[in-house]
Amino acid sequence: MADPISFAADKGTYIRTNAWLAAAAMAGAMIVLWLIGNPYIWTGAPAGLAAIGLRAWYLASEELTATWQMTDTTLTGPGPRKVPLNQIQAVNTMGSYVQIVTKTGDKHLIKYQANPATTKAAIERAMS
Repeated sequence: MADPISFAADKGTYIRTNAWLAAAAMAGAMIVLWLIGNPYIWTGAPAGLAAIGLRAWYLASEELTATWQMTDTTLTGPGPRKVPLNQIQAVNTMGSYVQIVTKTGDKHLIKYQANPATTKAAIERAMS
């Protein structure tokens, strides 16, 4: 049996993903305020930034410690989640996430991967 392969969350990717989310929240909040006729549209920017910044700070301790382990037969994640490799139907990338879809329809996310394509390729290689 080969040594397990680990897929850990990357801190830089976590920060970058949340920065993009904050930018979208800032723009979205400003658009909503503009649509409802609020004269203080600019307040949407700090509100969106604060909301996502607080969320990112609060979840960092959980998200950045999440690690998935892959052996010759099983992918094990936090929770604990166990997915036999022979039960994986699809492996997809979505931004910095890798989505695992099982044959029964269960979906799992391996979040904040620095290189999701490499993670996907390693899982697909182990499946074959």
